Amino acid sequence: MIEAIRECLTQEMQEDSRVVVIGEDVGVLGGVFRATDGLQAKFGKDRVVDMPLAEGVIVGSGIGLAISGLRPVIELQFLGFGHQAFHQIGQQVARLRYRSQGRHSLPLVIRSPFGGGVRTPELHSDAFEAFYTHTPGLKVVAPATAYDAKGLLAEAMASDDPVLFLEPLKGYRLTKDEVPDERYRVPLGKLRVAQEGTDVTLIAWSAAVNVAQLAADELSAQGISVEVLDLRSLNPLDIPGIKESVSKTGRVAILHEAPLTGGFGSELVATIQQECFYDLQCPIIRISSPDTPYPLGGVEDLYIPDVDRVVSEVGALARTSA
Repeated sequence: MIEAIRECLTQEMQEDSRVVVIGEDVGVLGGVFRATDGLQAKFGKDRVVDMPLAEGVIVGSGIGLAISGLRPVIELQFLGFGHQAFHQIGQQVARLRYRSQGRHSLPLVIRSPFGGGVRTPELHSDAFEAFYTHTPGLKVVAPATAYDAKGLLAEAMASDDPVLFLEPLKGYRLTKDEVPDERYRVPLGKLRVAQEGTDVTLIAWSAAVNVAQLAADELSAQGISVEVLDLRSLNPLDIPGIKESVSKTGRVAILHEAPLTGGFGSELVATIQQECFYDLQCPIIRISSPDTPYPLGGVEDLYIPDVDRVVSEVGALARTSA
C-alpha cells in the first residue's frame, strides 16, 4: 500500500505543477513511513516542504496554499495528533466554502495513518475517524487495499473540497494486491463488495476489512454466508450500496477498531435503522474496541477486535431467529 500511495503522489505531481506536499519529515527523510521517499529529490524543496512539529501550523499553511491556487497534500504523521490541529480542520478547513458563500474552494488533502496492530507508543494508533465525519464540509476516506489507496487518493487530490485521507498503519506494508502502473481514480462515496454473501452483511473499513474477510472465510466453513462491505469512504457514504446488501441478508454486523460509544458504527446503525427497518430480521450488532484509552502495544491484541471474536459474534447473529 505504501508503494501505491507514493506512486500516486509522484504521478499526480508530475501531471499538475500546482500539487505540493508539506508535513513533518516529508522531505529529507521521505516521511516516517517513507510514503514521500524521493519526492523532494525529484520535485525540489519548493514542492516538498519539511514543516516544524506543529500540526496546527502544518494544516494552517495548507489552507493558505490552497486559497492561493495550489493543491496541497498535507501529511499528519498520526491521526492521534490531529487534536493539535482540530481548530484548523474543524473551524477553517471544513467551513471555508460555506463561510465564503462558495467564492473559495479548498482543494486540500490531509493524509494521516491510524489504527493498531503495529505496537505504536501512546496516541499513535487511536481510531478517531468519527470526530471528522461529524465535521460538515469535510470528506473522509479510508481505503483497505493498495488498489483503492492509489485510486481514492488520486480522486481526493482532484477534489475541490477538502478530504481527510486515512491510511491503515497495519496495511502500509502488510496489504498487497495488484495495482495498475498508470494513473486511475476510484470514485468517492461508492463502497466495494469485498466478498459476496447471503446470510449476514458485515460492514467494515480500513484495516478491519481484512479481519472481516478472514472471519467470513471461517464462517463459510460453518455454513454461514457473510457479505463483507468495504465502505472505502465514510463521508460521502454509499447508502444505496448498504441498502442493497441489507435487503438481501436481513442481518447486519458493523466492525471497527474505534471504541464503541460514538464510533462511526453508531451512525451506520442509525442510518440502516432508518433506511432498512423492514428488511431487518434482528437487531444490528457492533463489534468494536472497548470504551477505554488505547492500551500499550504489548496488549493491543486484547483491545482490537480479532478474527475469533468476529466469528463468534457474527456466527451468533446468523443463528438468531427472525
